[in-house]
Amino acid sequence: MKPIWIVDDDQSIRFVLERALQREGLVTRSFTEANQVLAALADAEASELPSVLVSDIRMPGVNGLELLAKVKTRQADLPIIIMTAYSDLDSAVSAFQGGAFEYLAKPFDVTNAVELVRRALEESTAAPDMGAAPAITPEMLGQAPAMQELFRAIGRLSQSHVTVLITGESGTGKELVAKALHKHSPRAAGPFVAINTAAIPKDLLESELFGHERGAFTGAQTMRRGRFEQADGGTLFLDEIGDMPFDLQTRLLRVLSEGSFYRVGGHSAIKVQVRVIAATHQDLERRVAQGHFREDLFHRLNVIRLRIPALRERLDDVPVLIRHFLIVSAKQLGVEAKRLSPPAMRVLSAFHFPGNVRQLENLCHWLSVMAPGQVVDVKDLPPEVSGQERIASAAFRVPLSPMASVASDDNMDPSTHSDTTLMRPSSDDDLLGQTTVGAPWMSLVQGEAATLLAAGHTDVWDQLTHKFEAALITAAVAHTRGRRVEAANKLGIGRNTITRKIHDLGLDESLRELR
Repeated sequence: MKPIWIVDDDQSIRFVLERALQREGLVTRSFTEANQVLAALADAEASELPSVLVSDIRMPGVNGLELLAKVKTRQADLPIIIMTAYSDLDSAVSAFQGGAFEYLAKPFDVTNAVELVRRALEESTAAPDMGAAPAITPEMLGQAPAMQELFRAIGRLSQSHVTVLITGESGTGKELVAKALHKHSPRAAGPFVAINTAAIPKDLLESELFGHERGAFTGAQTMRRGRFEQADGGTLFLDEIGDMPFDLQTRLLRVLSEGSFYRVGGHSAIKVQVRVIAATHQDLERRVAQGHFREDLFHRLNVIRLRIPALRERLDDVPVLIRHFLIVSAKQLGVEAKRLSPPAMRVLSAFHFPGNVRQLENLCHWLSVMAPGQVVDVKDLPPEVSGQERIASAAFRVPLSPMASVASDDNMDPSTHSDTTLMRPSSDDDLLGQTTVGAPWMSLVQGEAATLLAAGHTDVWDQLTHKFEAALITAAVAHTRGRRVEAANKLGIGRNTITRKIHDLGLDESLRELR
């Protein structure tokens, strides 16, 4: 096992870290200054090189940031944890800019420090799970059947000039589909012009679409060509067409019917050859029924309809999309692309992504910037994905018996629901066996999920995850008679993790009774 190197001019810090890491079965080697580390690196055999380096910032001679820069030129992949008693912004920024794995402020929690070293060690020994970036960035990605059907439809339309209506939730990639339709059409050599009709004020939208003559209105000091003229010979993409003002829908219908229009304030008809592709996240049939969208325009646009599936309908594509977006983000930042640990990938592959592909892309940008190290673990995911930030409401209180909710479902009083109702685990490590006589706990979870789904809830994942975590923690703390650190060990989580979750889930008051 390669050692963990510790460099700090403070003997007490070295001693504490050495003892803590050695108790975990890890090999350590300590230094008092950076020059000793550099000399050791120059002389060390491959098997003697460090797996992780933990360094102070302020030391005599070469400081920690200078050491970081020098070591990175020799061992670019070595995870380096920077420690400092002077927790200022400049030090933190400099550490991360220099490629530090993490920044640890003194005084630090020893358990926290050991956990951080373990994570760095895992990254140091982890095998990359991603190949090199492809030479050509693909237009669209997706192996799910719904995406393959969409690709086939784009292929069938490749030689057509027909009007297309693209539907799908926000963030699914409607403009990407429109660009693909243009790129693979006979008009590919012409311009592709896009306009979001919902993003432009009503008073300006007409001029944006059709242009205006000089003096047509106050501020119109010169003639301006509209988007239809700009797209002549190519494709005009009208995004969020469902939000177009009703009076402009009439003008658009005429252009689609006749192929000509007048600029605002103009008197000469302008003829253009434009293929129109429209997109919306709204139900246009409902908009028509409500009188907000012209039925004749709807039928004019709805010649060919392409529906883009939501990301939750193609979760099998999440891993390949994540790898792609992490590579793209790394290229933009000029850094090495990060990787996801298998548990983190499983969490993201099960997330429902209300913001669809756009949300996933933004998440990958966030991870590229904010996640420490090259391997992203579950704890590095943002709270809206991991579900750890949400504090339970005052009404949510998990009783001491983790299955008291089952008792109440059976019209029983939880206060009289004795421990004999629960099947005792056969060992300390078997806290999650059968939780009720004759009823496997998975069936109970599935039943609760079915009830919430039938009631129309859209936060079922969060609700059940919070209850499940609260039940686990309550059971473990009860089992250890209020000893939370021991409960964390039994559950296989860290002390800081159980403390944070107890606070976030609002369990402090109820767990005090177990002390």
